[in-house]
Amino acid sequence: MLEKATFAAGCFWGVEDNFSRVRGVVSTKVGYTGGSMENPGYYDVATGKTGHAESIEILFDPEIVSYEELLEVFWSIHDPTTLNKQGPDIGTQYRSAIFYHDENQKENALNSKKRQEESKQYINSIKTEIVPADIFYPAEEYHQKYFEKLRGR
Repeated sequence: MLEKATFAAGCFWGVEDNFSRVRGVVSTKVGYTGGSMENPGYYDVATGKTGHAESIEILFDPEIVSYEELLEVFWSIHDPTTLNKQGPDIGTQYRSAIFYHDENQKENALNSKKRQEESKQYINSIKTEIVPADIFYPAEEYHQKYFEKLRGR
């Protein structure tokens, strides 16, 4: 039975590209979640006024890749110590967040964050939110598999 994971770690193009390469990830979809506006579009979210984060929704086979392994990928692909910023992208829509779908994911996410903090690999404190998953609004088609499209796949 497939499970769902939802993460925000900056611009969703790169996040999707990284997760789509993980063995056991069956599908990825980029979109918006964590805000108050219904059915937001890219230009709505880009204002920073909707409360949504650019996010990725992942369907994965837990017999091949565990949620804990997906969390390790999440931590490795972005800087969780910057508030509302990843690289040149600045705004609440680029925040670091783990949107859990059940209590097991919540517990794993909290434990994973604690291990990251205890590892002392970061100079600054981790700013990643760990919050319940909310409605996920898929982004426009031209955002889906963006880097694959650029590579001509």
